[in-house]
Amino acid sequence: MLRPSITTALLLGTLVARPALAQADLSSRGAPLAQRVAAVRDGTVRLTFTVRPDVCGNGSNIHIRRDGDDRTRTYRDDSWRRSRDVEWDDDCQTGPGRLAMDVSGGQVQAVRFYVGGRWRAAGSDVTDLGQVPAPQAAGLLLGLAERGSGRASRDAVFPSTLVDSVTVWPALLRLARDDRAERETRSQAVFWLGQAAGDAATKGLTELADDPEREIRDQAVFALSRRPSEEGVPALIRIARTHRDPATRRSALFWLGRSQDPRALALFEELLTSK
Repeated sequence: MLRPSITTALLLGTLVARPALAQADLSSRGAPLAQRVAAVRDGTVRLTFTVRPDVCGNGSNIHIRRDGDDRTRTYRDDSWRRSRDVEWDDDCQTGPGRLAMDVSGGQVQAVRFYVGGRWRAAGSDVTDLGQVPAPQAAGLLLGLAERGSGRASRDAVFPSTLVDSVTVWPALLRLARDDRAERETRSQAVFWLGQAAGDAATKGLTELADDPEREIRDQAVFALSRRPSEEGVPALIRIARTHRDPATRRSALFWLGRSQDPRALALFEELLTSK
């Protein structure tokens, strides 16, 4: 099962921020920034942008909170599991988001993302574009995800979901459906689409469960398992009952088993007693 490509735990918050920006406007706003990046030709480009208010970090360790409850702590070891939160203060900075891109021949070859902290002194091959407007940052990242290649395309997906005051899930759904996009990038889009709020995102995931690519189907089923139970469980039950692919049905049953939802238990009883 695919997991996020940079150090973070499962995003439990919403991908829909306030206020929502029209998707067409978002895409167009990224173009000027993309041109500035391409103009560097060769070297590393840095920029910063505002992240959502529920996001904080101390570098590559990124925390995402929901309703004031930090459910996504990620550390380099497991010592925190044995700690007491009255004994230490979590130095988690609420931004900014920091993006570093390696550029060769005007094309972005690698993307690295951090939250908080500060840039270290850099050499002459590093260009710092400073703080950029959030819509431009989101447009740049989504453009990289849609039109880039390799790891740069894949690694642009996650930070796009953390940009403040933009709505990214329509672009993620479009990317997830695009069979011309690289498989790993599509899988990343499906994974983070699974964290988007609203019935529309769930409907899109249900449709992706019928994708010809096995990996995309599996990722869509997993993403449905992360939706609120009132949305995800009925969708998984439909897949478990009717999907044409036995492996996809088994995957839906597996995640229903993890849900501990009474409707899932009723389905298991029905399937077992009907044999």
